[in-house]
Amino acid sequence: MINWDDFQKIDIRSGTIIEVSDFPKAKKPAYQLTIDFGALGIKHSSAQITHHYQKEALMGKQVIAVVNFPPKQIANFFSECLVLGVYDENNQVILLQPDKPAINGQRIG
Repeated sequence: MINWDDFQKIDIRSGTIIEVSDFPKAKKPAYQLTIDFGALGIKHSSAQITHHYQKEALMGKQVIAVVNFPPKQIANFFSECLVLGVYDENNQVILLQPDKPAINGQRIG
């Protein structure tokens, strides 16, 4: 079990995908995402979401991400945030996203 203080250490924010690129150097199929978090700025993420999402459909999509992890190097790319999702029955990621438009950078709580 965690307490409220533990949960508050995780900085989860809304953002909008503004760029999507293939990531051929990733070990598992993935995209490189550029996400606008408003006042927090632009962050990059590697996301294994190629099964359910085409690049074109991701443009402008709002997502939920943890933004206070240290950058993680994946091949030649630095992932600066963790885009959140749930796993389907085949262990493929389905993105978490607001059901109404949200301001980029709004904190989740």
